[in-house]
Amino acid sequence: MDLSEYARKIGLSESKQVVRKAAELRRVSDLQFDSSSAGIGEICKSIICLEIAANMMQVIFDRQTAIRLSGMSEKAYIRSFNVMQNGIGIKNKLDIRELAIQFGCVRLIPLVQKGLSLYKERFIASLPPSRRASADFTRPVFTATGFYLCAKKHKLKVDKNKLIELSGTSEDEFSSVSTSMKDLCHDVFGVSKEKKDPKSVKVNRDLLDALPEKRQAEDVGYSSDEGKDLSAYKKRKLEENHKYEEWKSTVVESNKQSKDKGNSNSFTNK
Repeated sequence: MDLSEYARKIGLSESKQVVRKAAELRRVSDLQFDSSSAGIGEICKSIICLEIAANMMQVIFDRQTAIRLSGMSEKAYIRSFNVMQNGIGIKNKLDIRELAIQFGCVRLIPLVQKGLSLYKERFIASLPPSRRASADFTRPVFTATGFYLCAKKHKLKVDKNKLIELSGTSEDEFSSVSTSMKDLCHDVFGVSKEKKDPKSVKVNRDLLDALPEKRQAEDVGYSSDEGKDLSAYKKRKLEENHKYEEWKSTVVESNKQSKDKGNSNSFTNK
């Protein structure tokens, strides 16, 4: 099966430029990239070339169909995609202005730029000094996630799945970055009432790793006395409920005894 046939099955048959670009990338990969050593088969290589070409031309790519055609799991496909993209020297980029125009949200441009800048600043502040210099925020998943969160805050509808496809990431990674951004940049994305100290956030530092398979999701939270206060409150409520049940039991027992005594007296009088 050639590239044109794969393109037809994925829904790219009308995008002749994408198919031509994919063919060019396929030739480059045959010369520069040893796919066999990376465990990437010929079918998967062709499909990945189509996706890279579609991303370069900002054309929506149906990744789920592509994964089914490749015969691989989603995790294995994403790993292969990133390995191959790096192997042939292609770096996927997303431009905020282009996204804003494509989704009809031009007024979000300065808000997304501000949010990403603030996120980078606070994220780096939360890293140990030894890792700050190597922090890389150029991956498109950051741009796509920031754009999505800003749109959501301002009640503008954007297609999350399309953003995930355009950024060449997975839903899990998109969700992980989203959690990190919401925790660190509440004032831009509007998800919490109180500001969290970036140094106290358990940041998902693996988001900065080059390959998604090396990233591990961590819970993002912050330390405060809220948990202690909540526990004390619950304890107090339990004690109050316990006292009430004891009182209720005493009253019921007393009423029962009074009723029994009254019945006994009535029998005696008879």
